[in-house]
Amino acid sequence: AGQVILADKGFAGKEFEAFITERLEGHLVRPDRKDEPTRHGRLARCRQWIEAVFDTLKGQLSLEQHGGRTPAGVFARTGQRLLALAAAIWHNWTTGAEAKRSLIAYDH
Repeated sequence: AGQVILADKGFAGKEFEAFITERLEGHLVRPDRKDEPTRHGRLARCRQWIEAVFDTLKGQLSLEQHGGRTPAGVFARTGQRLLALAAAIWHNWTTGAEAKRSLIAYDH
Protein backbone atom coordinates (compact mmCIF):
# COMPACT_ATOMS: atom_id res chain seq x y z
CA ALA A 1 0.00 0.00 0.00
CA GLY A 2 1.19 3.49 -0.83
CA GLN A 3 3.82 2.40 -3.38
CA VAL A 4 4.33 4.36 -6.59
CA ILE A 5 4.45 2.08 -9.62
CA LEU A 6 6.26 3.58 -12.60
CA ALA A 7 5.06 1.85 -15.76
CA ASP A 8 5.24 2.05 -19.53
CA LYS A 9 2.38 3.63 -21.45
CA GLY A 10 1.21 0.16 -22.49
CA PHE A 11 -0.05 -0.42 -18.95
CA ALA A 12 -3.26 1.50 -19.50
CA GLY A 13 -6.93 0.83 -19.07
CA LYS A 14 -9.58 1.56 -16.46
CA GLU A 15 -9.62 -2.03 -15.15
CA PHE A 16 -5.84 -2.13 -14.73
CA GLU A 17 -5.68 1.25 -12.99
CA ALA A 18 -8.59 0.28 -10.73
CA PHE A 19 -6.76 -2.92 -9.79
CA ILE A 20 -3.62 -0.96 -8.87
CA THR A 21 -5.40 1.76 -6.90
CA GLU A 22 -8.18 -0.24 -5.23
CA ARG A 23 -6.79 -3.73 -4.70
CA LEU A 24 -3.08 -2.95 -4.33
CA GLU A 25 -3.58 0.56 -2.91
CA GLY A 26 -0.76 1.83 -5.12
CA HIS A 27 -0.31 4.86 -7.33
CA LEU A 28 0.26 4.16 -11.03
CA VAL A 29 2.43 6.66 -12.89
CA ARG A 30 2.94 6.19 -16.62
CA PRO A 31 3.56 8.40 -19.66
CA ASP A 32 0.46 10.01 -21.09
CA ARG A 33 -0.99 8.66 -24.30
CA LYS A 34 -1.88 10.95 -27.18
CA ASP A 35 -5.59 10.11 -26.88
CA GLU A 36 -5.98 11.08 -23.20
CA PRO A 37 -5.67 14.26 -21.13
CA THR A 38 -2.32 15.20 -19.63
CA ARG A 39 -1.73 13.66 -16.19
CA HIS A 40 1.94 12.84 -15.70
CA GLY A 41 3.60 14.10 -18.88
CA ARG A 42 6.74 12.49 -20.25
CA LEU A 43 8.75 10.31 -17.90
CA ALA A 44 11.93 9.98 -19.97
CA ARG A 45 14.21 11.22 -17.18
CA CYS A 46 12.82 8.67 -14.70
CA ARG A 47 13.24 5.90 -17.25
CA GLN A 48 16.86 6.92 -17.93
CA TRP A 49 17.56 6.86 -14.20
CA ILE A 50 16.05 3.36 -13.89
CA GLU A 51 18.07 2.12 -16.88
CA ALA A 52 21.24 3.53 -15.30
CA VAL A 53 20.49 1.59 -12.11
CA PHE A 54 19.92 -1.61 -14.10
CA ASP A 55 23.16 -1.05 -16.00
CA THR A 56 25.03 -0.62 -12.71
CA LEU A 57 23.48 -3.76 -11.27
CA LYS A 58 24.26 -5.83 -14.34
CA GLY A 59 27.70 -4.41 -15.09
CA GLN A 60 29.43 -3.60 -11.82
CA LEU A 61 27.75 -6.28 -9.72
CA SER A 62 27.59 -9.05 -12.35
CA LEU A 63 24.02 -9.85 -11.39
CA GLU A 64 23.44 -11.81 -14.56
CA GLN A 65 26.28 -14.18 -13.56
CA HIS A 66 25.14 -14.65 -9.96
CA GLY A 67 25.87 -18.40 -9.78
CA GLY A 68 22.81 -19.21 -7.69
CA ARG A 69 21.31 -22.63 -8.40
CA THR A 70 18.08 -22.28 -6.42
CA PRO A 71 15.75 -19.32 -5.91
CA ALA A 72 17.05 -18.95 -2.34
CA GLY A 73 20.64 -18.95 -3.64
CA VAL A 74 19.84 -16.31 -6.26
CA PHE A 75 18.15 -14.12 -3.63
CA ALA A 76 21.07 -14.51 -1.21
CA ARG A 77 23.75 -13.71 -3.80
CA THR A 78 21.78 -10.79 -5.23
CA GLY A 79 21.14 -9.43 -1.73
CA GLN A 80 24.84 -9.69 -0.85
CA ARG A 81 25.82 -7.71 -3.92
CA LEU A 82 23.19 -5.02 -3.35
CA LEU A 83 24.31 -4.68 0.27
CA ALA A 84 27.92 -4.37 -0.87
CA LEU A 85 26.93 -1.65 -3.36
CA ALA A 86 24.98 0.22 -0.66
CA ALA A 87 27.97 0.00 1.71
CA ALA A 88 30.34 1.27 -1.00
CA ILE A 89 28.03 4.19 -1.84
CA TRP A 90 27.70 5.07 1.85
CA HIS A 91 31.49 4.88 2.25
CA ASN A 92 32.04 7.06 -0.84
CA TRP A 93 29.61 9.69 0.50
CA THR A 94 31.16 9.58 3.98
CA THR A 95 34.72 9.98 2.72
CA GLY A 96 33.78 12.62 0.15
CA ALA A 97 34.77 10.55 -2.90
CA GLU A 98 34.22 12.27 -6.23
CA ALA A 99 32.35 9.34 -7.84
CA LYS A 100 29.63 8.24 -5.40
CA ARG A 101 28.33 5.15 -7.25
CA SER A 102 31.68 3.90 -8.48
CA LEU A 103 33.01 0.57 -7.26
CA ILE A 104 36.32 0.81 -9.12
CA ALA A 105 38.28 1.38 -5.90
CA TYR A 106 36.89 -1.90 -4.53
CA ASP A 107 37.32 -4.02 -7.68
CA HIS A 108 40.09 -6.47 -6.85
